[in-house]
Amino acid sequence: MARQPAPRQCAVEATEQVVLHGASLNSVLEPAVADLPVREAAWTRALVYTTLRWYPQLEVLVRESLDRPLRRKDGVIGVLLAQGLAEILHFSTRDHAAVRETAETARRIHRPGAVGLINAILRRALRETDALEARIAEDPVLRHACPAWLIEAIEAAWPERAEAVLGELLREAPLTLRVNTRRWSPADALAALREAGFGARLHDVPEGALTLEAATDVTALPGFSDGRLSVQDVSAQWAAHLLAPRPGERVLDACAAPGGKTGHLLERAGGELDLVALDNDATRLEQVRENLDRLQLDATLTVADLGDTDAWWDGRPFDAILLDVPCSATGVIRRHPDIKTLRRADDIPRLAAEQVRLLRAAWDLLRPGGRLLYATCSLLDAENQEVVTPFVEATGDACAVETGAEGPIPGALSRSSGVSIPPGLAGGDGFYYALLEKVGD
Repeated sequence: MARQPAPRQCAVEATEQVVLHGASLNSVLEPAVADLPVREAAWTRALVYTTLRWYPQLEVLVRESLDRPLRRKDGVIGVLLAQGLAEILHFSTRDHAAVRETAETARRIHRPGAVGLINAILRRALRETDALEARIAEDPVLRHACPAWLIEAIEAAWPERAEAVLGELLREAPLTLRVNTRRWSPADALAALREAGFGARLHDVPEGALTLEAATDVTALPGFSDGRLSVQDVSAQWAAHLLAPRPGERVLDACAAPGGKTGHLLERAGGELDLVALDNDATRLEQVRENLDRLQLDATLTVADLGDTDAWWDGRPFDAILLDVPCSATGVIRRHPDIKTLRRADDIPRLAAEQVRLLRAAWDLLRPGGRLLYATCSLLDAENQEVVTPFVEATGDACAVETGAEGPIPGALSRSSGVSIPPGLAGGDGFYYALLEKVGD
């Protein structure tokens, strides 16, 4: 009879899929822990997140500890060693337990021949912790646990804040909620959460943002099942406030999935919008439908590419467009640490070209006098103002609307066009917003 999977075995198998096979963490983590008891599953998730959060550092330390490189077919041993180092350097495991259990995991994944190597490397790490810490301190890649290309891009985009931004990317992100203020006052929502035993605090701005003191199963929260509460990062909540849809307007959410911002736009207008939620991924668009059903709101959901207007557009221009473009997602690394491993420097020009294409396509759908909010969760100039500013300069009827440091987002950094929100501001993710108006009658 086969042994039940153990937490560390499940963890290394999930992490292996990410770092060796390019799978997203979202796609592999829950299947990996599905057969574990609740507490063990939570522990396993934490170990996977910790390993991936620090993986650019751990990978180098493992490589430097080997007498010779591992064979390609033995890549999982390198992942397991990184996981063991993560336990020693960054997790709550007692040191010798980390060594013992990592070696046992090698047996569980049918690599008994690696036990001696694992014992030697991890025991040496325990003996030489001071030397490891000195090695980490001298190398930016190790200190920030971030690829060199990404460190350079962040330093260029945030010259006075780079250390703080890079440090924030190693933190765990809080769980932030959005109150549907049309149906529930933020004060009443806070009181209900506290009465149910959930510690929480309200944000001064944006209205309706509320952060929990500890992560929890959101389905257990009062007000979640009936749509009065939703999960949404505080920085992401600014999108609906900046676009400010008005009842009766025709609105396009151009890259809508998974639907958090779609729902917020409708909430802001009391559900009284002619809103088209567009996405080119049918599976992800179904998430928008599920989200709207929970919120008791409705929109026209359309599967199509934004630029293929013959396939989906009826010719009626939009009053307002939210263009939350696909991007590097470097601003949400706290929530998706696999990004540091999966993203490559040469992805950025490709993404920027797609962003320019989408911005041009969306602009043609906007009525004169209408407004478009360009949004990313990227920290990088190439995807933000370096997309928007040239577009505004080359487009005669495009005008950037000020949303700078003196505007509605306290602490945001003004750019040549739009504003950047650094990760950690009010506890939120890194975001970029540029509000454009189409000049005309």
